[in-house]
Amino acid sequence: MTQEKKVNGVNVDQLFGTIEQVKKNPEIAKFKFRATNTWIDGTHNRATVGNFYGALKEDASRDPLVFELDEPPVLCGQNLGANPVEYLLVALSGCLTTSLIAHSAAKSIVIRGVESRYEGDLDLRGFLGISEDIPVGYQNIRVYFKIDADISEEKKEELINMAKKYSPVFNSIAKPTAVTVQLDRD
Repeated sequence: MTQEKKVNGVNVDQLFGTIEQVKKNPEIAKFKFRATNTWIDGTHNRATVGNFYGALKEDASRDPLVFELDEPPVLCGQNLGANPVEYLLVALSGCLTTSLIAHSAAKSIVIRGVESRYEGDLDLRGFLGISEDIPVGYQNIRVYFKIDADISEEKKEELINMAKKYSPVFNSIAKPTAVTVQLDRD
C-alpha cells in the first residue's frame, strides 16, 4: 500500500492521475455547472447550486448550497446578503487561490499561507442608466496576494501569473465570454 503524496493539502498523485486520464479521454474534462435564483423581495434574492455534470456523469453528491444576495440600504436593499458584484469578487478570490495552490502543489512548492484582497471600482451611473458612456460593470478590479512560502519574490510572482493563467473565473472575467440571457419557455 503506497502513501498518497499531498502538497498544500492537494493529493498530487490524484491530480496527476486525473491529468493522465483527461489526456487519454478529453471528454472527461467537460463540465457543466449550474445555479438557480429566486427573487424574494426588493433587491433580495436567493441563489442555489447543487448538482453538476462532470467526469462523464451527473454528480449530486453534495447538499444544495444557498447564497443570499441583497444590496446595502444605500442601494435600496436591507443587507440580507452580499451583493452580486461582491460575489463576483468572492468567486474570483476562490478560483485564483485554488489555482495558485493546486499548481504550486504540482510543482512541489510548499505554501504555508495565502491571503488575498480584492477591490473593484464600479460607477453606478452605468447601472442606473444615467450615462451611456459609463460601463455598467466593474471598470477595473485589483487583486493583492500575500504568499507565505520559502521561495523568492520572483517565484511568488510566477505563482500569481500561473494562477491567472489557469483560473477559469479570472479568464471568464478578463476575456470575453459568450453569455446568453433569454426567457425560459419551459
